Amino acid sequence: MIQKLFNLFSVLGDRFALFMISLIPLIEERGAIIFGAARKMPWYEVLPICIVSNLLPVPFLLIFGMKIVKWLKTTKTFGPFFTKYEAKLNDKSEEVKKYGFFALTMFVGIPVPGTGAWSGSLVATILGFDFKKRLLSIFLGLLMAGVILTLASYGVLGFLKILL
Repeated sequence: MIQKLFNLFSVLGDRFALFMISLIPLIEERGAIIFGAARKMPWYEVLPICIVSNLLPVPFLLIFGMKIVKWLKTTKTFGPFFTKYEAKLNDKSEEVKKYGFFALTMFVGIPVPGTGAWSGSLVATILGFDFKKRLLSIFLGLLMAGVILTLASYGVLGFLKILL
């Protein structure tokens, strides 16, 4: 499916395809960086495109996220999930708020399935973190994940060779 999306978006160029794929929840910058590497695009083009694109929806998610969550809770399909998810987060909110900035940065920055800017924005919104702090935390997490995936996708030695 991701390959089909990439091929569809590639009609307007690989950079556009990376930009668009980085916007898609669950795929985000993580998937786009891997595809950029697979297309043999230079890492120094791939990384900034993916970070900027993945960061674009974050302010809107942070501002309107709670309204979206409240609406999703009223739907038959997503209601039970978001109701349980919000309750679970609220139960652990004191613990999470204690390490909020650092925890959110790590949550977004460690590239594993289910983490990223979209889910990080949701977590930060539900827990009511300060807007500026959550935006900075998510940005730092995207940088961290981007560097980790770039190193992994392009090879650490190849990456260091390019830098030196």
